[in-house]
Amino acid sequence: MITSYFDIIVLLLVVIVIYQKLKSLLGTRPEGLENTKISEENAAKILDIIMQEAEKQNKMPAAKTNELKEINLTETEKELQKIPGFDKETFINGAKRAFEIIVEAFSKGDIETLEMLVNKNILKKFQEIIEKRRVEGIISETDFIGFDKAEIVDVKINKNNIAKITVDFISQQVNLLKDKAGTVIEGDEQYIQSINDKWTFEKALTSTNPNWMLASTKK
Repeated sequence: MITSYFDIIVLLLVVIVIYQKLKSLLGTRPEGLENTKISEENAAKILDIIMQEAEKQNKMPAAKTNELKEINLTETEKELQKIPGFDKETFINGAKRAFEIIVEAFSKGDIETLEMLVNKNILKKFQEIIEKRRVEGIISETDFIGFDKAEIVDVKINKNNIAKITVDFISQQVNLLKDKAGTVIEGDEQYIQSINDKWTFEKALTSTNPNWMLASTKK
């Protein structure tokens, strides 16, 4: 910001020097109203130049921010292009379907379905929660309504050629927990929750298996 003001001051000095040189070459006018008018006009022009430069300087940070956003988007797209046969729309549709199946399978305690869609670490965590509910006699019910958002927010490919894609989901769900007698102990049948999840899917680029596996979940 200090540099911007310094540039404006330098510009003002240049304008003044040029004006003084022109004045010496063209001669001076008699003192009076006409000279006052000329001075006011030049002062107005100088002020206008300063204001224009100041406006340009104020717009620079926004322009730089936009440039950074474009760079980040380009890097994400470049990473996606490294994944053989990758199609963004197909992946998003598949991720949404996997999300719905995994949420419902977890609610029902369907381990067999989860084994096909999540990696070993996530499966272990799911199994622990499912087993705890079974022992305590807690019944989980999930009514999946739909998506408000499903967007790729991060892409990484490590040195072992493992691709990881993080998707930001916002979904509408009704979630209930009931005791052995069927009494609701958590949730509300009339309340639709808007839930924000960030799920990371992974796949080895050297594998012949086309399926992506859920590797991590975050709220």
